[in-house]
Amino acid sequence: MNESPLRRMRDQSSGKATLINEGCKISGEISGDGDFIVNGEVAGDCNINGTVTLARNGFWQGSILADNVIVAGQIEGDITARQKVEITNSARISGTVSGEAIAVAEGAVVEGAMKTTGQSQLIEFKEKRED
Repeated sequence: MNESPLRRMRDQSSGKATLINEGCKISGEISGDGDFIVNGEVAGDCNINGTVTLARNGFWQGSILADNVIVAGQIEGDITARQKVEITNSARISGTVSGEAIAVAEGAVVEGAMKTTGQSQLIEFKEKRED
């Protein structure tokens, strides 16, 4: 796989991920190591050493703290990434987004503040492919 810094995070994978599938609802705090993919619903906060991907059908109510965060679904809460945040064109966010670097696709809706904690500025991109 091409490891170019210009490649999108969701094109890269660190291996197997924990899946919260569509139709599944989880309430409470989530913590752990590794990547998480959320297609279902979560009500609670998380602290993940890995990447959290909120898929197009996913809904999260609470705060997300992770190494990297990819949002294609809906979140009502704050996002804090130790590294990067990628917000796709289908994302709907109500809350503060912070990370070393933030990439926002045209069409995404963010109702709240965005704060970069690193040297990178806000990055905008057009979604060129379908899921």
